[in-house]
Amino acid sequence: MLNRRLAATALAALGLAALAGCAREQAPAVDYVLLDGQKASSRDWNGKVMLVNFWATSCATCVKEMPQVVATYDKFKGRGFDTVAVAMSYDPPAFVAKYAETRKLPFAVAIDNTGTVANAFGQVQMTPTTFLINKRGEIVKRFVGEPDFAALHGLIEQLLAEA
Repeated sequence: MLNRRLAATALAALGLAALAGCAREQAPAVDYVLLDGQKASSRDWNGKVMLVNFWATSCATCVKEMPQVVATYDKFKGRGFDTVAVAMSYDPPAFVAKYAETRKLPFAVAIDNTGTVANAFGQVQMTPTTFLINKRGEIVKRFVGEPDFAALHGLIEQLLAEA
């Protein structure tokens, strides 16, 4: 009888742990402005795996990782994956535009001049900070600093395979 109770307790604990592992935070609903002045919204992300990268032209790590962010976008873009690079409020828009133009960034670049987007994502202050969001709009992973891109690619593959 005691073994059955222990087994039942263990199974219940495992069930709660599994359930807790499945509970993910929804990405915030945000509206933002792209470099070209076009308005966009996180509602446009529905059904996509999204990489949301908070960065600044003055951030050495951001500049160092950007070619890998571009390579990640290029690798997965045809499979329901997209990227938006959100320039921090303190980054002069002219610097962001020049950087995006000279580096030929192939994905959307947003200017968060009021800090609204960074605040919605949990008061992002350190750059780079990157969020990986699944097709259901849930935050799967938050990276502070440069991600391990091999591991990131593996996670993106998994998320793209989900229904």
